[in-house]
Amino acid sequence: MKAKSKRTIRPYLYLSPAWLVIGVVVLIPIIYTLAISLTNMNIWHWTNYSFIGIKNYIKAFTNMRTGFLSALFNTILWTFLNLFLQIILALFISLMLNTEGLRGKGLYKTLMMFSWAMPSYISALIWKHGMFQNDFGFLNQLLRMLGFKGIGWLNSDIPAFISCMIVNLWMSLPYMILVFYGGLQGIDKIYYESAEMEGASRRDKLHFITVPLLKPIVMPAIILTAFITFKQFDIIYLMTMQIGAKTGANIHTVITYAYENAFITNNYGYSSALSVLIFLIIVLLTVINQRNLKKED
Repeated sequence: MKAKSKRTIRPYLYLSPAWLVIGVVVLIPIIYTLAISLTNMNIWHWTNYSFIGIKNYIKAFTNMRTGFLSALFNTILWTFLNLFLQIILALFISLMLNTEGLRGKGLYKTLMMFSWAMPSYISALIWKHGMFQNDFGFLNQLLRMLGFKGIGWLNSDIPAFISCMIVNLWMSLPYMILVFYGGLQGIDKIYYESAEMEGASRRDKLHFITVPLLKPIVMPAIILTAFITFKQFDIIYLMTMQIGAKTGANIHTVITYAYENAFITNNYGYSSALSVLIFLIIVLLTVINQRNLKKED
């Protein structure tokens, strides 16, 4: 009996150091953030803050036009559009790369990796000053050469949103292309040969062979990309909100909105409440994703 209890306890003893580290690094900050979210802590009440209950959470859900709900809508739209375009473009480009007899495949894949491997800070600044700059940017110079007026790419919300999407696609698309291309390489050509013998068109082969066989391969990459896109910060911040270089656009996502309240306006209680809400949203999405994966299995 004692030997059995030792065997039962021993694994937990081995895991206890890891649990201790997780508790210190993860759980304590979460509990502290939750506690601060129930106070009015800010730069004026750094030490003498008081308990205000759930007022910060009520504030987050009552300011419709410029608050958390507006940022949440922007985040959902940002994630959906980026993910949709990445899937469509990655499928199209990977199908082209998978074409038999195409020369220079290795060169194309190498060139694609440059944008993915480049640090996001450098990429954002190259696009901001090299492509979208109002006076000397390449795009506005090209428009003026063609007889059109220049566009304030980063000066208002909609053009800035589109510009940030272009940069995000430029940085993230190569990874998705390589995943799709790898999936296509793993599909046995005998399926396509059999379909051709049955008189299937290209559209039929894409719909009934390529997409179903690609789905289990690319789905993890799509889910990972969705989470990364949802919590995207650096592109939007560097392109439109960097301190000393603001462009006039106001396209907050939940991450940039929480950051601004924490480190620009120094409203720590409210920003902590926003962080808790973001954490709960990510947990909810993770649970939904896990249930969907179990159903598919």
